[in-house]
Amino acid sequence: MLKRYQSRSFQISSATKADFSHVVIGGGIVGTAIGAELQSIEGNNVLIAEKNEHLGMETTSRNSEVIHAGIYYPKDSLKGQLCIKGKQKIYEAFEKGDFQVPLQKCGKWVVAQNDSEKEYLDKMYNFAKDLDVPVSFVPTSLGNEKLPLIRAESAILESPTTGIISAHDYTTFFLTQFELHEGTLGLKTELVDVQYDSSTPCYRLNFKESDTGNFFEITTDNLINSAGLYAQKVANMVLTPDRHFKSYFSKGTYFSYSPIDPIKTSSITDKLIYPCPNPNASSLGTHLTFDLGGQLRFGPDAQWLDIESADAIDYAANDKNLTKAYEAIASYFPKIKLEELSASYSGVRPKLYSKEDSTKKFSDFYIKEEEGFKGFVNLIGIESPGLTSSWAIADYVKNIYHGLS
Repeated sequence: MLKRYQSRSFQISSATKADFSHVVIGGGIVGTAIGAELQSIEGNNVLIAEKNEHLGMETTSRNSEVIHAGIYYPKDSLKGQLCIKGKQKIYEAFEKGDFQVPLQKCGKWVVAQNDSEKEYLDKMYNFAKDLDVPVSFVPTSLGNEKLPLIRAESAILESPTTGIISAHDYTTFFLTQFELHEGTLGLKTELVDVQYDSSTPCYRLNFKESDTGNFFEITTDNLINSAGLYAQKVANMVLTPDRHFKSYFSKGTYFSYSPIDPIKTSSITDKLIYPCPNPNASSLGTHLTFDLGGQLRFGPDAQWLDIESADAIDYAANDKNLTKAYEAIASYFPKIKLEELSASYSGVRPKLYSKEDSTKKFSDFYIKEEEGFKGFVNLIGIESPGLTSSWAIADYVKNIYHGLS
């Protein structure tokens, strides 16, 4: 169902002109941010098409809600650049009072338990300094005094610009901007087919309304694929078979903490706690975070799914990897007991590479206008730090179309 804000009805344009200047497929945090930025440009007429009944119901609502500092990603990568820029935009807007989104700049400790992990943190320190991202080492003696329940045998690297944010409210922030500029929102609107007319050029999109089963067609000058878990599927509707993408998915389960002996979260930690990450930052490990209400949670673990379509995803949280997660958590929080943990919820990351390839090479964001398809911008593999990067990603896509600095 299409809804144009501050307008009583949706009017189809004449046959000689596309119905929209831009159509964004996908209403997660990234798609909503892109829609808001594009709609803010005078003369643009943007549609956000989301197949679910609400925005942000998939990857956006199933993550740690962490504002990442940007210390894990190569300097020349999109993940590195857009994470840092996205973080800065969040904090700058918050400090100016222009950003009524709940957040907390709580900081993070990355902890090392042996000499090899300490060497890794030394490299992270130098890397972060090269990026001009604030980090510092906390003496382990001071760390043990400050947070005696957290184990850090060899080193503690502190990242003071790491924080937490409400993903729901952040999405609503962009939706509000989109509404104020009279964008058009299509909820329960699933893309089923795309036809590209290179002579115009324009895109003819066929949608299905999930509640009625009705089909309808619209045209657009430009098409943005921000479909998250379905991005490869959408890309393959447009691209020729020799350029098709294959979908890969990694499921992460989050574990809730219910201590047998009541204890205040603040007495455990007031910092997020991360172990040393895996190679190529393909996973940041089973870390300790908390929400804005102070509730502790651990995760995610990592389980690659042997499926070819996001339609086959089972989000049910289970205790299959509970013991493995417990062992990982106990390495830095030794007083935790297995029976105090339980599977809470899960999220799935859209991956650009397979499990094998992800351990061999760095998986960056794929954001580009596809050659031979004017105005078609593809966003593939937008996983963590997608939430942190979303505002900067929106700017990046806007710049592709409008060449803004």
